[in-house]
Amino acid sequence: MRGTKTTAVLVLAGALLLTGCASGGGASPTTAADSCATLQSEVRDISNGAQNTLAAAGTPSEIQAKLDDYSARVVALEEKADNPDVADALARVDEKIAEVSAAVETLPTDADGAIDGDAIAEQQAGIQEAADKLKTACAGKTDSTGY
Repeated sequence: MRGTKTTAVLVLAGALLLTGCASGGGASPTTAADSCATLQSEVRDISNGAQNTLAAAGTPSEIQAKLDDYSARVVALEEKADNPDVADALARVDEKIAEVSAAVETLPTDADGAIDGDAIAEQQAGIQEAADKLKTACAGKTDSTGY
């Protein structure tokens, strides 16, 4: 069921992006604010998914596989970014997710083998902090279209 929701969100986000990219002729171009709002929504979805992946019980390899998927989504967004500040913010999100993925196997565990809650919270906060930098990058954007 979770995969269905994620797929639906991706399809909707893709449709929104295509609608913005395809607008032309008599339609007004997508504004930077609209593009950044869409981008922030996608990054928020990725960030929340990565954080939820950490919170869910799973083996390190399962967690790493899911985090790698989230990383690939960020890279795809980064490749489309035409603003250096936005691209840098996306790169930081990708770097943090990759860092967390690499660290999963070394996070402290309890007697039952579950990853320590404080360690998870620290990693989740790092992902959220990196995602929040996109808001700052979008707020400083002065171009009239795109992101």
